[in-house]
Amino acid sequence: MTSRNWVKLFMSTLLIGGVTTGITGFIVRWSEFAPFFRAFDVIEILSILLWLIGIGFIFSVLSQAGFFAYLTIHRFGLGIFKSATLWNAVQLVLLAFVLFDLVYLRYQAFAGNGESVFPYIGLALIVLVLGFVVAYLKARQTNMSSFIPALFFMVVVTVLEWVPVLRVNEQSWVYLMLFPLIICNGYQLLMLPILNQKSMNERKIAQAKAKAQKPAVKRTKKKPSNA
Repeated sequence: MTSRNWVKLFMSTLLIGGVTTGITGFIVRWSEFAPFFRAFDVIEILSILLWLIGIGFIFSVLSQAGFFAYLTIHRFGLGIFKSATLWNAVQLVLLAFVLFDLVYLRYQAFAGNGESVFPYIGLALIVLVLGFVVAYLKARQTNMSSFIPALFFMVVVTVLEWVPVLRVNEQSWVYLMLFPLIICNGYQLLMLPILNQKSMNERKIAQAKAKAQKPAVKRTKKKPSNA
């Protein structure tokens, strides 16, 4: 990927993170912010919006760090296991382990006496279903071999990025961070092949222009001297 397209991906993901966090924040914390809307307190509303956008920028940077870390890990995995099939099997095992921990460990840590496990299962299902959707779109965009790596990234890496809020277990923050992470991760995953192809086309155009501008060297034959 060219540096220009990398900057474009960074800035667009940053913007998406800020916007989605702003929208999600007003939805999941409406009970806190509703009085400001009823009072039409524009300054307070704008200050909250800017604060949410700033938080979204942090979520976006975290998402991008996780994405590029996974690209590196994916290459290492292919190199270590020497087989895409074996590496995919390992990813599926890790994915199942992470989903189990997401339910079991949170239930053990935060559930009250007699509390049902189903809300914890439901949260894991949200991540899994959204991951399936993005992985399906990725497979249609490229090929079926990308489905499991995409699903692994959307589930496992998202959960790892989500851990700081999961440890606090404050419900509004759990959802406030989840949806921007899912959207930013999915956006990067789907945009990467598009920008890679665009970078390749730009390089080809640049090389063609360079060849066209290169002056042709004319070879002149030396005339035999009449000595």
